[in-house]
Amino acid sequence: MSKAYCVAMLAYGVYFVMKSRNRNNEVLYISAYIVGSEVFLRMTGGNLLYETSKYGVMIFLGLGMYYSGLSKNTIPFWIYLLLLLPGVIVATDALNLSTEIRKAIAFNISGPVCLGVSAIYCYNRKILLSQVNDILLALALPVFATTIYLILYTPDLKEILVGTGSNNETSGGFGPNQVATLLGVGMFVFFSRLILESKSKVQFVINLIILFNITYRGLVTFSRGGMVTGFVMIIIFLFYLLIKTKSQGKYNLYRIIAFMSVAFLVTWLYTSNQTGGLIDKRYANKDAAGRVKESQLTGREEIWDSEIEDFLDSPVFGIGVAKALEVREVKTGGAIIASHSEISRTLAEHGAVGIVALLIVFFTPIFLFLDNKQNIYTFSFLLFWILTINHAAMRIAAPAFVYSLSLLKVYINDGAILPMKQAPKLE
Repeated sequence: MSKAYCVAMLAYGVYFVMKSRNRNNEVLYISAYIVGSEVFLRMTGGNLLYETSKYGVMIFLGLGMYYSGLSKNTIPFWIYLLLLLPGVIVATDALNLSTEIRKAIAFNISGPVCLGVSAIYCYNRKILLSQVNDILLALALPVFATTIYLILYTPDLKEILVGTGSNNETSGGFGPNQVATLLGVGMFVFFSRLILESKSKVQFVINLIILFNITYRGLVTFSRGGMVTGFVMIIIFLFYLLIKTKSQGKYNLYRIIAFMSVAFLVTWLYTSNQTGGLIDKRYANKDAAGRVKESQLTGREEIWDSEIEDFLDSPVFGIGVAKALEVREVKTGGAIIASHSEISRTLAEHGAVGIVALLIVFFTPIFLFLDNKQNIYTFSFLLFWILTINHAAMRIAAPAFVYSLSLLKVYINDGAILPMKQAPKLE
């Protein structure tokens, strides 16, 4: 059934885009839905290929470029894509003969390439804020479906929780890191809809219920990265609203912040009760006995150090895409440990060329924001990319696609930003 869902999603997406000829950026809605469903499809065995979602996003956005063209100022991201090539060329010579070179390179380079393609499509593309909110909803609805699946799948917590490590049984039998990442961004989307898109009390209550179900399920994965990232996105979003809200609307915004703070606290206390206090120890970096763990980042510091050594060994063009995994396998005596940080992996495998590529990605949305202050999500999206690639690399399409939304040229129309009485009025 999951595979049928995947095929139907892709088939309908092609039909939808070709019929509309992408007049209203339909490819962004389809791509967002694909991104939101990626982890759900992986945990239920529905993906046709492991990287179906990344390839799907690139194909649909390519269709969008065919129908709608692209900005002539996308040169930074064409340069970014070109800067990825040396690492690929080095890899074809550096990887072991026993390695399936095509698969190894594709696995490691698909995320960065997906980011480049997404960025080229979104670069300075004009769009209404109301459309951005609908695109985010398209991403978040499959995340809500994932939450329902987790509710049905997860056994009684008190029977399965014995430690404070990330837990596959509370993550749908799949990697808690990736699950928490999607739940974290889903939490952010429904929080933003709570403020900006709840046109009635009924919608407000529905968004609130969904928000705290997603938050609770994200917390009990015991994977901290995705949830901390989601909370940081919310804080940055609220900070921006406070700056831009007119004085008469600040009081209403303060009321919402106070209410949501209490609601999040209640959710945390409920989670703490359901996990027997283990969630408190997890976020305090303690084991089940209350002892502080030696590693703050569950051993990721060692991977980082290893990749920095690789960078110093070959600082210009790097050691080649996917080679860092082979080097670590030798150092650890056969253990296969994939990188969790896209930054250290890029340094190791792409060298100084990779540093330039990362700088392009980081600074471009900031420069665009100077001329496009109506994209109220810019810094939330940028921080999602930065924080996610530091704990989950780019194993899923979400960081690449969500980042690209920070490059859109957004316009606030009258009905998009003031749907309910409590909403702040922006300048």
